[in-house]
Amino acid sequence: MDAKSKDRPYVITFCGVNGVGKSTNLAKVCFWLLDNGYRVLVVGGDTFRAGAVEQLRTHVVRLANMYSEDQVQLYERGYGKDPAGLAFEAIKYANERRYDVVLVDTAGRMQDNEPLMRALSKLVALNKPDLTLFVGEALVGNEAVDQLVKFNQSLIDHSSTANAETKSVIDGILLTKFDCIDDKVGAAISMTYITGQPIIFVGTGQQYPDLKSLN
Repeated sequence: MDAKSKDRPYVITFCGVNGVGKSTNLAKVCFWLLDNGYRVLVVGGDTFRAGAVEQLRTHVVRLANMYSEDQVQLYERGYGKDPAGLAFEAIKYANERRYDVVLVDTAGRMQDNEPLMRALSKLVALNKPDLTLFVGEALVGNEAVDQLVKFNQSLIDHSSTANAETKSVIDGILLTKFDCIDDKVGAAISMTYITGQPIIFVGTGQQYPDLKSLN
């Protein structure tokens, strides 16, 4: 609502550890937004992992074929670029072209990788996304809770804008592979209880519609 009142796009940044399916679930969120009539700019902010931009391009081409090229576009500048600066340029581009939502992909990183955590903190501080989503894998159970807590703390520690009162940089959680968790469902509840952040979406399959809100 704040973004709409200020006549600018709503910005969502996706972050998390390696291999949890950030790009795939970003595409699912994009599908959900397109299905609800929003124009979306997808940002190839993972300038580190080989193939990351191509993976996003494949998703965007598929989604554009399902809807239209006017509704969804990929903003990318290849590899080796500063992700914070790239996201800044993309948000400006989206604003000029009247996109409703900007989805920023980022490189997967472990919470103890200081250079990459600093880079992510810089991206968040510079671009001030409306929503910073932590993408975690439900299958790993309590390890996902530990990852989220340490990931959030590392973002706070490396942030130039955080202060002593900052409790969280992460605004919400997207849990992948939720259809496979069996007895690990308690970990999902723990993630919300311990961090105070809501699970906004859960991934329940491989297809674009396989994304559910969690009550």
